Amino acid sequence: MSNPVLGNSPNAAINKNILARYFQIPIPENKVQAMYIWIDGSGEYVRAKTRTLDFIPKKPSELPIWNYDGSSTGQSSGMNSDMYLYPVAIYPDPFRLGNNKLVLCDTYKHDKKPAETNHRHSCLKAMEAAADQHPWFGIEQEYTLLDMDYRPFGWPKGGFPGPQGPYYCGVGADKVYAREIEEAHYRACLYAGINIAGTNAEVMPAQWEFQVGPCEGISIGDELWVARFLLHRVAEEFGIVVTLDPKPMPGDWNGAGAHCNFSTKAMREANGIIEIEKAIDKLSKQHVRHITAYDPHGGKDNERRLTGKHETSSIHDFSAGVANRGASIRIPRSCAEEKKGYLEDRRPASNCDPYKVAETIVRTVCLNE
Repeated sequence: MSNPVLGNSPNAAINKNILARYFQIPIPENKVQAMYIWIDGSGEYVRAKTRTLDFIPKKPSELPIWNYDGSSTGQSSGMNSDMYLYPVAIYPDPFRLGNNKLVLCDTYKHDKKPAETNHRHSCLKAMEAAADQHPWFGIEQEYTLLDMDYRPFGWPKGGFPGPQGPYYCGVGADKVYAREIEEAHYRACLYAGINIAGTNAEVMPAQWEFQVGPCEGISIGDELWVARFLLHRVAEEFGIVVTLDPKPMPGDWNGAGAHCNFSTKAMREANGIIEIEKAIDKLSKQHVRHITAYDPHGGKDNERRLTGKHETSSIHDFSAGVANRGASIRIPRSCAEEKKGYLEDRRPASNCDPYKVAETIVRTVCLNE
């Protein structure tokens, strides 16, 4: 009998205990495995490869610039394929343990200009310009688990589970599927130093959420991308696919978002509700700009999700309200009562680039651009 926790990927059939034996082999103290991670040409997925270092890096600037074949990642032609990886953040590796590292990288073309999907470059400039306002972000990353047939994991073959209702924050074998992935991912994030705030089962069965933040400035993008890498990497071992598709199942099922909680220092102080309302007014005047920035395909993915149903606003109209999950911007009830805190932008799609989301919010709200 097959293990019901595992998917139908060939990875699920591999005996992981054999690998554990090799991980018991000590490596020389002066050797470090550094896994370089970067965003590929899709703007949605990450790639990774490993190199050996003969020192333990303490900061990104100590790490060597590396290269890769951009023609195999949708970022360059085969006639001029070399792309460059510039290390920007280092994290402990929860898979290899020891002194081994995960290295998040920026991508640059042969002429040393940022790659088309390198949105960190411009985001960093916005964060530096708004640093005196201390922008904080928290992103609620929703995702869906699929089997190798790209059907939600645990759903009946050729059929559907019961209607939504019992699955959100559910407990029980008939309500949640593959909690093992969520638990393993949570631990991996904590080990890596990701500021993961929590997790929960979501409204659609086989859908989960984790939250990253609060993070100040550029770190929200760094940490969310590494958390996504960790999620894909954990699920790989179970033979299960992770999708960030904003509407993985058509019909009467919830989509997946990446709600962005945002505040400035002024919003977090006494009577900060005034600043929150000012920010909402600015956001209302730039709705199209934000919709365009909030998924990798200029809003086309979000069209399937932002329908005004299933706890979403309409993609065509801007709205705001206290405790309103059907609004573009939600003010949490606790913030309205305390007259300070943060706002929640519910428009970003689950496959958004957090650098673009954070940059667009900061340029609209903090830099008045």
